[in-house]
Amino acid sequence: MIDFFVAPLEYGFMVRALIGSVLVGVMCPLVGAYVVTRNLAFMGDALAHAVLPGMVLGFIVGFNPAIAAVPTGVSVAVLVRIISRRAGLSTDTSIGILFAAMFALGLVMLARATRATQIGVNLEDLLLGQILGISPTGIYVSLGITAIVILGLFALHHWLLFSSFDPVGSQVVGKRTNIIDYVFLVILALVIVIGIQAAGVILVMAMLVTPAATAYLLVRRFVTMMIVAAALGPWPPWRASTSPTTSI
Repeated sequence: MIDFFVAPLEYGFMVRALIGSVLVGVMCPLVGAYVVTRNLAFMGDALAHAVLPGMVLGFIVGFNPAIAAVPTGVSVAVLVRIISRRAGLSTDTSIGILFAAMFALGLVMLARATRATQIGVNLEDLLLGQILGISPTGIYVSLGITAIVILGLFALHHWLLFSSFDPVGSQVVGKRTNIIDYVFLVILALVIVIGIQAAGVILVMAMLVTPAATAYLLVRRFVTMMIVAAALGPWPPWRASTSPTTSI
């Protein structure tokens, strides 16, 4: 019985898949706790789709798509805030505009690149994940981003907590909520980049919201909610595609 669970770990790609699953299963719910309390579930979905052009560009130039997606996700997160503030549009409207535009751009880039350069990219792997195809570089990138996210959440926890539950009160006492919002959106973008490697563009949304929302219904304290969500995160069954065409 033990061999049934241990034997697959003799293969390097299975070990990388396990590490990637744990990283995604822990980090997405941790940040998802703030996403749920701030009502930013749509923002997470939009960022997951908006990083598609960066990933496709990474495939085209032969660069690791996980790294290539980082500046795209961060840029979109910042643009959403800038557009909503300067153009007078609601945050949902700004998200919807960039969500549709960036995802459409990514699909066009993918279609043209596939015909022009014959790159071996499966759209299903991008949308639903390719956990068995995570490369060693992808693991290192995930570990680095995980460290950055943990340090960021630890350093800004009190500010994030205050502005999440009482944004008006945080402004009254002098908290720079605008800067906090920008930093949180950057952290959210980084976590989504990690999640896309394993769960794909579509399923990362479930990992971001579902464990946190479940924990929200089970506990009363926010820190406990984060712990319970992180404990629930690694357990959902992964849809692991075994197609070798994509290595993220």
